[in-house]
Amino acid sequence: MTDPQFKAAIAHVAPVFLDKDATVDKACSLIREAAQNGAQMIVFPETYIPAFPVWCALQAPIHNHDLFCRLAANSIKVDGPELALIAETARECGMFVSMGFNEGTTVSGGCIWNSNVLIDDEGKVLCHHRKIVPTFYEKLVWTPGDGAGLQVSETRLGRLGMLICGENTNPLARFTLLAQGEQVHLSTYPPAWPSHDPATHENYDLKNAILIRAGAHSFEGKLFNLVAAGYLDRSTRDLLANRDKEAGRILDASPRGISVVIGPNGTPVSEIMQEEEGILYTTIDLSLCVEPKQLHDIVGGYNRFDIFKLTVNREAQRPISFLPNDTTSGNLADCEPAD
Repeated sequence: MTDPQFKAAIAHVAPVFLDKDATVDKACSLIREAAQNGAQMIVFPETYIPAFPVWCALQAPIHNHDLFCRLAANSIKVDGPELALIAETARECGMFVSMGFNEGTTVSGGCIWNSNVLIDDEGKVLCHHRKIVPTFYEKLVWTPGDGAGLQVSETRLGRLGMLICGENTNPLARFTLLAQGEQVHLSTYPPAWPSHDPATHENYDLKNAILIRAGAHSFEGKLFNLVAAGYLDRSTRDLLANRDKEAGRILDASPRGISVVIGPNGTPVSEIMQEEEGILYTTIDLSLCVEPKQLHDIVGGYNRFDIFKLTVNREAQRPISFLPNDTTSGNLADCEPAD
């Protein structure tokens, strides 16, 4: 049996800020462009639709209610028309698509998850994942997810798994995917992640943090890691800067995220995109994942499963459940476990 080889595309791109419909149109255009250039998969950044809420790092929450309301109004649902259009575009182009988005729900107008879906080349959602724990100021926007999306999907491109941003620092979440035979890991990040006022304290080095996390997961799992970070365009920067005279200064001095592909030895096998918007292309050859397993196979012969045991609850958490004989109709995306 021959291990798959394919061309992957990483979308190091900005959304149309807080405009779900325009961002979806841009995403579909990028999917078509990547397909025309021979790619069979494209990975979009964290919460690409309709934006990453970086404003939470720039002003106190009492000044951001309007942005939260705009974000909630432009969040989308798993069974909504926006993802349906992306799925149809994926089917038409024969593309696998990993899409980060702000997920809303019909049971609460202000409940938002940081979510990601993996869509196959027939337009089917293979995995729907909600970020387990929002990080630091992200808790002002997103509610915690669950373990339902901690699954690896078997595809013609290989076994694909995904985690969102800081989840790539969680050893147990990462091992959960590795132990399912993950071969290609999809990790998504924001365009910038301010942690301090750069005038008084060294800021969080997002580039270095990504390289450490992605390199560690690839090296430990002997797999390819497709990293997609967002891009902060000038219009978004200026909009946020105009709200507060300090916001532009903080953003300008905050390290940007990077998009890169890491190989099974833990080092980059592509260029690193950071300062320019665009699509990064790399050829993935899964045969390169086999030989390194001779050295350390932590889901095989280089582990002691008689000593270490991991139990994972992949039950989808929902606000209400109904008895089997209840025929009341409801929104399945909100009340039923994810596939």
